[in-house]
Formats: sequence, C-alpha cells, structure tokens
Amino acid sequence: MTKAAAARTPGFRCTECGNTSLRWVGRCAECQAWGTVAEVGATPRRATTATAVTQPARPIADHDPELARARPTGVAELDRVLGGGLVPGSVILLAGEPGVGKSTLLLEVANKFATRAGPVPTRALIVTGEESTSQVRLRAERTGSLSPNLYLAAENDLGALLSHVDQVQPGLLVVDSVQTISTDTLDGGAGGVPQIRAVAAALIAVAKERGIATVLVGHVTKDGSIAGPRVLEHLVDVVLHFEGDRHSSLRLVRASKNRYGPADEVGCFDMCEDGIVGLADPSGLFLSNRKIAVPGTCVAVTIEGRRPLVTEIQALVNRSMNGGSPRRAVSDLDSSRVAMLLAVLTRHGNIAFGDLEVYAATVGGIAAHEPAADLALALALASAARDKPIPATFCAIGEVSLSGDVRRVTNLGARIAEAARLGFTTALVPAAHAGERLPSGSDSIQTLPVETIGDAIGTIANLASQAVKARRPALQPIQGGIESPRR
Repeated sequence: MTKAAAARTPGFRCTECGNTSLRWVGRCAECQAWGTVAEVGATPRRATTATAVTQPARPIADHDPELARARPTGVAELDRVLGGGLVPGSVILLAGEPGVGKSTLLLEVANKFATRAGPVPTRALIVTGEESTSQVRLRAERTGSLSPNLYLAAENDLGALLSHVDQVQPGLLVVDSVQTISTDTLDGGAGGVPQIRAVAAALIAVAKERGIATVLVGHVTKDGSIAGPRVLEHLVDVVLHFEGDRHSSLRLVRASKNRYGPADEVGCFDMCEDGIVGLADPSGLFLSNRKIAVPGTCVAVTIEGRRPLVTEIQALVNRSMNGGSPRRAVSDLDSSRVAMLLAVLTRHGNIAFGDLEVYAATVGGIAAHEPAADLALALALASAARDKPIPATFCAIGEVSLSGDVRRVTNLGARIAEAARLGFTTALVPAAHAGERLPSGSDSIQTLPVETIGDAIGTIANLASQAVKARRPALQPIQGGIESPRR
C-alpha cells in the first residue's frame, strides 16, 4: 500500500445523525437507525495545526452576562416555556404537524417583538418558503400583526435569505420552514439531509455572529419526531414541540431541550378566529360546567411540565349488546393503564368488567397519561359500573399499583393548591403523604388519605351517602299521616 493510499481511508456517514465510521454497518451505532449509513468518499487524514483565534481567551468574570439575558417576546405563555424570552443569538427549532398553528404563533411573536418599546426600533424578519407574501399578509391583517418594523419575504434560496438579513438587519429572524430552503453549493433538492444540515449550519453561524434571535420551523414525520437529521436538534439551542388537535382549539408548546431555561415547561394557547391567545389559567377548559354530579366522572390534578392542571376524567360502562369480546375505547388516556386499572378493580374492588363495554376519555382534549391520574380514573370507572355519582367538589390524586395500593405522587402540594383555588373542597390523596404540610391557600380543602383502591371506593361511598343525607329535608307528621318537608 502506498503512502498516499494509507493516508486516505474510506468514510461512512449516517444520514440521520451524522455519525461517521470507518466501515459500513447496517445499523448506526449512535442513533440506532437501520439502513442509514452511506459512503461519503475517501477522507484524507490531516494533521491538526494551530490557527489564529477569533477572540483571545479572557477570565470568565470579564465576560458580559447581559448578552445572554432573555428579552420578553410579549407572548407570556411562550416566555414561560423559553425561560423568560428570546436570547440574542439563540437558535430555536419549532416543530409541529401541518396546520397546527406554527406560522400563526410566530407571526404573533414577530409582531410583538417588532412593536416593543425601546430606544432603538427592533426589526423582525419573516422568510417564508411555503406561502406567498400575500397569503401571510392576509393572515397578518386578520390577526392584527401589521407592525411597520415587521418585514416579510418569500425565498427558497439560502443566498437570497442571507441577503435579506444583510438589508433588514433584524433582531429576530423567522424561517418558515428550514426544509424549504436550499443552497446551490450542494446537490439534491430542498428537504434532503445534506441540504438541511448545510442551511441550518449557515443560519446558526449568522445568528451567533450577529446576535440575531432565530426561529427555525421544522416539519414532523408520521411518528411525531422532527424530520431531517438528528444532528439538527443538537446544533440548535432550544427545541420546541407545538401540539394540538385539529378538532380542538387547545394548543400546547413543550420544550424538549432548552439551554436557557427549564426543559420541562408547557405553554397553553387557544386557537381562535383572531389568531392565537395564551391561556394563563387553562384548567377551566378541562372541566365540564355541570352543576349536578353524574356517575362516571371524577376530577384529577395532573402536572404538565411545572404547571398543575385540573382535568375531569369521564367513563361509561355498558352491557355488551353484540356478545363476544366487549369493546374498550380510550381517548386522551393511556389504553394500557386503563386495561390495568380494570384488572385491579376486578381483583381488589370486587367490580366485574368481563362482559361490559368500557369507554374512557378526558374533557377538553388534554391528555392525562400521568400515573397520578390513576386514582381518579379508577374511581370514574367504579362510579360508572355501580351507577353511583361522585360529589362534584371532589378530586382524587394518586397512582394505583397492581396490588391495589395507592402510591405517592410528585408535587402534591402544587396539585392540592390548584384544586383549592378552583373551589374543590375534598381531595383523596395517598396515605404515604399523611402529615405533610400543604402550601398556603390550601386550607379550604380537606385531604382524605387512603392506602388501597378498596379504601378509596369505600370513602367515596361514605361521602356520597353523607351528601344525600345533607340534601334530604327534615320531615314531620301532619294530619292524615302524610309527611312533608319542614318549611
């Protein structure tokens, strides 16, 4: 082997995550994807030499921390998720299904950014590669986003996009979407892995160099993951997921990665005709307005990020009319946990569901996959099976194990405080939390500790009977032996 051949070794790269290897493998060792490793040509081995530095290293105390301070966007729910607002030079990747409202939300954010008060007017630039400028203008007119400092351009070429950045000099750049931008320096169409990687690298370099807060809109695949190479998520500073059902106006923004704030926060929005509005108190959306308790409903308090949400869980149990295997339908709940709770109620609650059809769902389109909703779900199923209503001012918090025990949950104090704020008077909690101090404002709610699911069902029965006795008027005999309520 010659020296030239020894100095060059074939390279293989994963098209999903960018991991390189010296030989071809069927499965990438980094992202575990199959069939994504392809040869990229011979890679010369070069000795690393010292080069000129861009800026000399300084003591850490000499660096200005104000350059990394977050600036509020004017959209409080988004600021909650970002950790205070937009940081100059930060790059945010916002992903979501088509039609969920990503462009509407970012148009509102850009308009708020462009109209905020300050000594120097702050410009915002939106570059759209999916719509025409006229379409975006119509949406801006409908939502009232017509700030004179908000600029709009329709481009699909990376070079033209960078020219717009040079001309406008924005403080906020929105690219909708990164999959529609391409560069002539690489082969392949827009949306390909090499194109997305090159476009994202160029935009990130410009954002860091000029201190431009940049938001990249990304598409998602059928399984809900972000389309494109996984290295894109590692390059950006913040990764946000925009979730929502087309049949519901509720929208959620979740942070799966955040270098400037918490990565477990959730923002709630309401999609309406005039645009998108933040919901500072969304718990009321997940409760029915019924004044009289009916069988099959129970209220749980779940945690979305760091926010407690009071959610009503509904269940319907009916005899199977067709015979055979009864139907089990679940909406916005974990079907496996529903099946587990049915088995636990059959074994430890003496309630047979073998020949019964079971339907379970939440109110308002919120998903309640947290184990802390087990107790409320189990009580809703038991209430529906026995046709006994649960008092309307009652909520249940706890995880149910296979042995029928009610286990501890996290952030019980925040859950109890949220339930008390919304007017609930009684809360069923795990017995393991007995004796814990509750936060201020929780004095109006009574906590009843229970150890097992059987104890919880018995406690509910006692509360229901006491409520019936309290509503029953006192009777007194009158002439003729007929009893009537005492006035």
